[in-house]
Amino acid sequence: MMLATASRAAARAATRSLSTSATAPALKNPGVLKIGLIPADGIGGEVIPAARDAILALGSALPKTEFVTLDAGFEYFTRHGEALPDETVHALQQECDGALFGAVSSPSNKVAGYSSPIVALRKALDLYANIRPVLAVPKDPNEKPSVDLVVVRENTECLYVKQETLTFGPDGREARATRLITERASRRIGLKAFEIALARPRKHLTIIHKSNVLSVTDGLFRDTVKAIPSQHDKYADVTVAHQIVDSAVYRLFREPEIYDVMVAPNLYGDILSDAAAALVGSLGVVPSVNAGDTFVMGEPVHGSAPDIAGQNKANPIAAIRSAALMLRYMGFSDGADRIDAAVDAVVRDGSVLTPDLGGRSGTNEVAAEILKRI
Repeated sequence: MMLATASRAAARAATRSLSTSATAPALKNPGVLKIGLIPADGIGGEVIPAARDAILALGSALPKTEFVTLDAGFEYFTRHGEALPDETVHALQQECDGALFGAVSSPSNKVAGYSSPIVALRKALDLYANIRPVLAVPKDPNEKPSVDLVVVRENTECLYVKQETLTFGPDGREARATRLITERASRRIGLKAFEIALARPRKHLTIIHKSNVLSVTDGLFRDTVKAIPSQHDKYADVTVAHQIVDSAVYRLFREPEIYDVMVAPNLYGDILSDAAAALVGSLGVVPSVNAGDTFVMGEPVHGSAPDIAGQNKANPIAAIRSAALMLRYMGFSDGADRIDAAVDAVVRDGSVLTPDLGGRSGTNEVAAEILKRI
């Protein structure tokens, strides 16, 4: 029995692992961990302070920690005419070791002069991988989670290059968008996905594509990622599958247990990870990091939720878990484990939860309960 329990504990630890090809970045100022905080829009201003407090609660488990609050977002754009000031990018590049981004309220209709600051930050900092673990918390800590997968999303290309045109033709207005897939970007996101799969117990990777229709673009993505094991012997133990994206969504809801690590172009990864959040109760519990080779930025998967902003209703768990994920990526796994264990305990207890999880507690109450358990 003790061996079985130890085995399950080891599996849970591996579930939390975030192995990458990059070495944990060195601190810019030795002995000081400096984190940029970008609350941005809506509930970002409520959940990012909770994530900051979770980091501070780790105390001596981390180097001396400093925070700098930085501007970005649609609300900032409406006041200043720009969504991402140069000062924010400069501070992240020159002063910060990592960052936490809250949420952005990008309008669904075109607004002259506005462009999404999170998309711009990913490009400016070369954060080419969006890594989104989706993990259920079973009531029994020794029970196998019903959902335990990671979506690895290419972060810089696909339709998100935002090259769109509107022209007039014989049938009226014609809108076109450029979809960019390159071998370089496909290879490096593939390598990131293989590294993550290699560190997990199942060592299984599913390549998501739509090459039955988009044979050139998705075909390039699929073939580039699929070829990686033949170029790198270290991935020989990783089992590789590939699946059409619409079939993957169907099977994700029907049998989520078949997935371990999924790697996808930008748009598919965005949709799949949000859909997967429904399997674990709420977007409010799913974290992510935007990762490059020298920098990492945590970002809760949820949006800015303007309908509940300022009402103490937002779930802080995704932001707090994103802080843990950022720390894990930076090499501070012990501190990340403490944060994740505290969140797990609060979710299992069930008495202090926000409304999206069926509870009656507010943002501040949930954050305080997690801090007590760190």
